[in-house]
Amino acid sequence: MSTTPPARARVFSGMRPTGELHIGHLFGALGNWVRMQEEAECIYCVVDLHALTTGYEDVQGIRRNGQLMVADWLAVGIDPERSIMFRQSDVSEHAELATMLGMITPLSWLERVPSYKGQLQELGESIDTFGFLGYPLLQTADIILYKATEVPVGQDQLPHLELAREIVRRFNNLYGTVFPEPKARLAEVPLIMGVDNRKMSKSYGNAITIGATDEEIDRLVGSMVTDPQRIRKTDPGRPEVCNVWSYHKLFDTPQPELDAIYIGCTTAQLGCVQDKRALAETIKTAIRPIRARRAGFLEDPDRIDEILADGARRARAIAAPVLAEAKAAMGL
Repeated sequence: MSTTPPARARVFSGMRPTGELHIGHLFGALGNWVRMQEEAECIYCVVDLHALTTGYEDVQGIRRNGQLMVADWLAVGIDPERSIMFRQSDVSEHAELATMLGMITPLSWLERVPSYKGQLQELGESIDTFGFLGYPLLQTADIILYKATEVPVGQDQLPHLELAREIVRRFNNLYGTVFPEPKARLAEVPLIMGVDNRKMSKSYGNAITIGATDEEIDRLVGSMVTDPQRIRKTDPGRPEVCNVWSYHKLFDTPQPELDAIYIGCTTAQLGCVQDKRALAETIKTAIRPIRARRAGFLEDPDRIDEILADGARRARAIAAPVLAEAKAAMGL
């Protein structure tokens, strides 16, 4: 018996449990996740099996990192009443469907994935596991197990989704139409650099986390790279190449204040130190309520686990009949 598609758009998205998130996530994926709750049926997953793709040798922090990450989700406004939140490993149907998809997916399809080739060059030959090569199968299973109709992605992730669509087409052509082809929901994500003008990453120590203390914000903002040609305070600045200026715009600084900052910088009336202090106060004002909510959730990690367990129950209620339908189509 065919399972019915969702009555409205169903969105699936996930994050690897790498611990607490930073403001790049806040203005990127998380902001989009919160907004999508208003218009779609949302399923958000802690993809802990994916964490083993490159981190299988050190697994001590996976569960705790997942709790930290989910605390951030909850703190910014992901509502467990409206959205399903769960751990991937708690719903075994993900792994089973990925195995089934592996039976029909040509090896060449996996080898051509840009991120696979890129990471292989970056990491060398140290990663030669099937899980690393085959993670797009698990990624595809994550999405189609819920017959998700939309997947929020950035431009750089489109090849991943297109592979998922190819796998769906192959499955449906072989066994009859079971899965819808998920469409991309392109998310407009602002480019947010770390305080050192490199990609924002905890591993670089250049990220302002959602749970950062006031002292940490002061330190990180104080270290921000500004216009490299502005050596002295009396030198006119160029806001368009200054990372501090980009952060002011990111945090919705009122236009009159932005105008004053721009004029002060370009006429050398406003020094970089003074400008950074003002930015730090803006960030602290924005982060404090989120940080307080986050701390409240982390005081009761059992509550986080309860939310994820309830989410897994709700996820299985959707996933189990879909997997049964796929198995029947494959003659299993």
